[in-house]
Amino acid sequence: MRRPERTSHEEARVAETLKKGSRVTGAARDKLAADLKKKYDSGASIRALAEETGRSYGFVHRMLSESGVTLRGRGGATRGKKTPAS
Repeated sequence: MRRPERTSHEEARVAETLKKGSRVTGAARDKLAADLKKKYDSGASIRALAEETGRSYGFVHRMLSESGVTLRGRGGATRGKKTPAS
């Protein structure tokens, strides 16, 4: 059976209970890690997740790493090897 998606009101309530700087342990940490993993795998950025949850970039990054997520590259313009002009 598929769970209904969370409403923004419910997400705000969860973020409220996990105030910035408060310790997240036990089942709450596991649940937050699973939620972050799901959203990150769906394409959300670490910065967006940090803002949404009211936590720091480093906290979200660490939670994702602990969850075993393969982190995406930074993106942006990449520099390839320079080829000699023909």
